[in-house]
Amino acid sequence: MTAIAEPVSTAPDLDTLTMAGALNRALADALTEDERVLVFGEDVGTLGGVFRVTDGLAARFGEARVFDTPLAEAGIVGTAIGMAMNGLRPVVEMQFDAFAYPAFEQITSHLAKLRNRTHGRVELPIVIRIPYGGGIGGVEHHCDSSEVYYTHTAGLRVVTPSSPADAYALLRQAIDCPDPVIFLEPKRRYWEKETARLDHHGSTLDRAVVRRPGTDLTLISYGGALGTTLEAAEAAQEEGYSAEVIDLRSLSPFDLDTVAASVRRTGRAVVVHEASRFCGYGAEVAAQLSETCFHYLEAPVLRVAGFDIPYPAPNLEQHHLPGIDRILDAIERLQWDDSAAAAGGGA
Repeated sequence: MTAIAEPVSTAPDLDTLTMAGALNRALADALTEDERVLVFGEDVGTLGGVFRVTDGLAARFGEARVFDTPLAEAGIVGTAIGMAMNGLRPVVEMQFDAFAYPAFEQITSHLAKLRNRTHGRVELPIVIRIPYGGGIGGVEHHCDSSEVYYTHTAGLRVVTPSSPADAYALLRQAIDCPDPVIFLEPKRRYWEKETARLDHHGSTLDRAVVRRPGTDLTLISYGGALGTTLEAAEAAQEEGYSAEVIDLRSLSPFDLDTVAASVRRTGRAVVVHEASRFCGYGAEVAAQLSETCFHYLEAPVLRVAGFDIPYPAPNLEQHHLPGIDRILDAIERLQWDDSAAAAGGGA
């Protein structure tokens, strides 16, 4: 049984820091503990990255281990593959989600397949950090939710944190992993602070976590949408619904055991994510729950997602991103009694 996430402790060794700060700490600790770890990408050296996640690392560890690259994403990933084949553990940064698309051929045709192609003889312990998602007033190419491009590719692990402490733990575990990891960082959570103990030994890279216990329904989310989902669960409580909230953390592999155990208890589920609804990650979650929990479900699994459009202009993104009202509306449509209208499509 998956443990419920522990509340913040008051132990003296707690840290208060942002998600960007936690990621910076994770990189620094990994560089300190393992001389095979390298960090590189566009502007990650002297500048410290667009979001300052690598701030100070080049000065501390030197330009041989933390360095800038040309504006050539395919070259960055291709170089990382060659380094990993020769025993190094590269951590590379793509400046923005859509900026990673020029590297897609390297990722899907080589990074994801080399281990299988060589019958397990060649491991590629590479982490590709990708700031993703909206909520920062950006425009297209800067706010894409690109997770399904990677989860659809066998041979890749895909993870996304939702809090500073989890960002630290997941990134340390990703760097230690022998497989290539796509590490998706929700930009709108970069500057949110949390007081927590930084530790990467307590959880595993491929497990979901129950962030809030509940008995009436299960809300399933990840990354930038997780915070909104927790707020919606609190609002639902005031309306008489006890909502359990699951943070997926690992999108590939998908932790079906944890999610299905919750849904079998509650009988109702809503998946919440920023990406477009059509063929989005929620479609896979809904399909797997329908296949494994069909006789436990009291209503169809619903999805609250971004609209099926290119990412909108900054003054419209609050309508595109799932909000509390849209999540509460989906909860209301979970067929709570025989007279309720059919739940239908989704939000």
